[in-house]
Amino acid sequence: MNDIRVRFCPSPTGNPHVGMIRTALFNWAFARHVGGTFVFRIEDTDATRDSQDSYEALVESMRWLGLDWDEGPEVGGGHGPYRQSERMEIYADVVHRLIESGFAYRCYCSAGELDAKRGIAAAQKRTPGYDGTCRDLSPEQVKIFVAEGRQPVVRYRMPGTDFTWNDLVRGELSFQAEHVPDFVVVRANGDPLYTLVNPVDDAMMRITHVLRGEDLLSSTPRQLALFEGLKDLGVAKETPAYGHLPYVMGEGNKKLSKRDPESSLAMYRAKGYLPEALLNYLALLGWSMGNDLEFFSPEELTQAFTVERVNPNPARFDLKKCTSINGDWIRHLEPTDLLERLVPFLESAGLSSIPITSEERDRLVQVIPLIQERLDTLGAAPELIAFLFMTAGQIDIDPDLWTSESAQVLQTAGTILEKLPLWNAVTIQAALRESLVEGLSLKPKLAFGPIRTAICGRKISPPLFESMEILGKAESLLRIENATAQAVGRPLSE
Repeated sequence: MNDIRVRFCPSPTGNPHVGMIRTALFNWAFARHVGGTFVFRIEDTDATRDSQDSYEALVESMRWLGLDWDEGPEVGGGHGPYRQSERMEIYADVVHRLIESGFAYRCYCSAGELDAKRGIAAAQKRTPGYDGTCRDLSPEQVKIFVAEGRQPVVRYRMPGTDFTWNDLVRGELSFQAEHVPDFVVVRANGDPLYTLVNPVDDAMMRITHVLRGEDLLSSTPRQLALFEGLKDLGVAKETPAYGHLPYVMGEGNKKLSKRDPESSLAMYRAKGYLPEALLNYLALLGWSMGNDLEFFSPEELTQAFTVERVNPNPARFDLKKCTSINGDWIRHLEPTDLLERLVPFLESAGLSSIPITSEERDRLVQVIPLIQERLDTLGAAPELIAFLFMTAGQIDIDPDLWTSESAQVLQTAGTILEKLPLWNAVTIQAALRESLVEGLSLKPKLAFGPIRTAICGRKISPPLFESMEILGKAESLLRIENATAQAVGRPLSE
């Protein structure tokens, strides 16, 4: 099993998206499960669309997610280079050999002629595709085309037979020969196409299993045919086994596009989703651990992952479920681990110094127990705990939050808390409950609501009494005093 070699080969265009990462994850988990090799390859032959920024984002995203590769960029390996833009001479040599051996040929048909052929095929209700006009040109015909200045493409000569293979995910699949005509492998300008470079790289990198998206299923017969030519030339030793992963669907049961906001990996990272949580959720999109188990670590995934458990049916991306699993992972973290992950978000929000000071770190240590059970994303933390990193003068309270009872509640609370000899959550709660709930006969919501607003500047916050303990007596009383002044004279609430 350790002879198994799989690959992940994205194009560096745009930002990484979750569908792409799901493909990487399944290949990585498969390789790690069997003790095989995970190859990371960059398909960057399209100079008009590829960018260095996208390449760097891909590499950095893979590292952030923990999807380590055994061969590829920045790691090396015995089958490099691992960027297609550095392999152009290899492709040119293979194409030359394919033409010399008769597996490929130059096609001089113009774009206008090809359009006319497609029109005729449509009118006759025939399967569209190249009709083989240039398959067997005589030397004289070639001279005429060259004299006319025609620039040929290179097409692969299909064998004219049906294709059947056992898909690792979908079982036995077949394509009839009429649906797989001769196809272009090199453009007229000499640029090699995906239809050539992808199988050539798979062959030369000795890839044994190809797990890729369902959208590439129709190209598989072409790759199977090309592998026959590559094996004849000695470029390939064997044809890899193919498995086509189910679509990831978005809203409206449409295939999730990289243009859909919820598909952006960068968005989830910016909002504070954990890499472990994203891998956990993405694994559920078309695969099952079994026994209804939906919470597992990357290590547990690799121990259990088998291709046989991949479901061929489309999987729907559910943002709410993804967020829920992220919250589960936040609660699963050790407090010290959560603290380190929260620091960049506090620094970015301006709640702490850059770098964070020891005093600010100590304050965050106190805060973690109050918020860990309440967070669904790391990015939600700054707004939730901002009041704990502010001074009384920085607290901005919406006047509409005050009610007719607010002033009396705050005045009473201030008086009682001023006399409190021991300042901790237990004593604070007991004193306020006795004076407000029992003394003023108020329901807890009406009794503690104004105090929460005074302390936090909002109606929703971490546990109130624990927050007041963290802030300290002087700061808490100053906030209540400021709020009392604001609440006096408010009209009766509805």
